[in-house]
Amino acid sequence: MYSSIAEFLEDWNQEAVLTQNVLDALTNSSLQQEVSSEDRTLGRIAWHIVTSTPGMLSEFGIKVSQVENADTVPQSAKEIAGTFRKVSTDLAHSVKEQWTDDSLTEKVNAFGMSMAKAATLSLIVKHIIHHRGQMTVLMRQAGEKIPNLYGPAREGWAQIGMDAPAI
Repeated sequence: MYSSIAEFLEDWNQEAVLTQNVLDALTNSSLQQEVSSEDRTLGRIAWHIVTSTPGMLSEFGIKVSQVENADTVPQSAKEIAGTFRKVSTDLAHSVKEQWTDDSLTEKVNAFGMSMAKAATLSLIVKHIIHHRGQMTVLMRQAGEKIPNLYGPAREGWAQIGMDAPAI
């Protein structure tokens, strides 16, 4: 858990940039990639990250603008990526303005559970990481290049003059 807003913002900004890189790598055609007809498409997962971020903040008691037309997945990958850019900035600003380091130990009712505010911030970071992982698998299945995240993706090894590890 976080002990300061600055600590959270450092983590959020790093993870939001990595998520933004994944969203920026999407193409319009890749948005339709699915695991099965019973699961979310790549576009639906991407849009879920975008729309659920301010939704979660509201659940945690932070006032933030919600995404317009949240129920309709855009057909444009650029629109999804651009909307996340705004959502990410709004999140950082809203948390910084509305919560303090001292308030992080206060409890809030979130999703029917009593949680410290610091725990809710950890949850929102883990949420985008979780769905970003799902997206990279679907992107690979759609034939898209995966951006480097915590290290080189398969394509990234060549950029640093190394062979990709053997399978």
